[in-house]
Amino acid sequence: MASTGVFFYVYPGIASTASFLLNETNPAFGSLLQVGFAFGFGIAFAIITCAMTICFATWQGFPWKKVPYYIFAQIFGAFMAGLFVYGQYHEQIVAYSAATIAAGKGTVFNGGPASIFCSFPGETQTNLGYLFMIEFFVDTYIGIIIWACLDPANPFVSPQAAPWAIDITISTNMARDLGTRLVALIFFGREAFTYHSYSWISILVNIPATLFATAYYEMLMRDSLQKIGKGAAVHEHGEEGLNLHLTKSGALESWDAEGV
Repeated sequence: MASTGVFFYVYPGIASTASFLLNETNPAFGSLLQVGFAFGFGIAFAIITCAMTICFATWQGFPWKKVPYYIFAQIFGAFMAGLFVYGQYHEQIVAYSAATIAAGKGTVFNGGPASIFCSFPGETQTNLGYLFMIEFFVDTYIGIIIWACLDPANPFVSPQAAPWAIDITISTNMARDLGTRLVALIFFGREAFTYHSYSWISILVNIPATLFATAYYEMLMRDSLQKIGKGAAVHEHGEEGLNLHLTKSGALESWDAEGV
């Protein structure tokens, strides 16, 4: 399931990118907005990112023994999506690669043939600290939104609306990047991983950033009563102290009025 989910998420996105780049950004064949929607509509209400798999194991009781299998399956799904897109656009990619090599640009750069499959920084973006900051902030922002959407105690997002709320953000995923970057490695060489020493940022930073985002949500935004109910938190004066606190705050009265 994880492989299929990632395949259906990655395939339309990189296929849309291929159509856009290989037709010289002709609006008749696509646009950056279309590329964004192609990735967005592929997002499913399931665990199809490596970072979210680890976060579910950390906070929601997902079995740690299953985490390596899920991560491998996710990377494999993205890898297969990359192979399918290369096979479908083989002739155009080869012609585009010949053109960029003849122009002295090579094949691995932002906007080049390899960028169909994975992201690369611009030629002037050589400050890794700056790129790290961008990636970490974006991943943290997305992580908080996703975790808020998945919170059953959140009254502002229904389960039906959660995928759409997540879709309007951008999505970063170790499986999506590493799986397709391996395809770029096969067809465009080692520079797919060594270009500007950037690949580790794109592949790995989303994991600590998403862990930070979910920790922030769990500690500061999660419903404390839900934590107490699960035994994850207790009142300092025990059950009696909790009942006294709920009585003083009026929570018990409101629950009684609602028939809870």
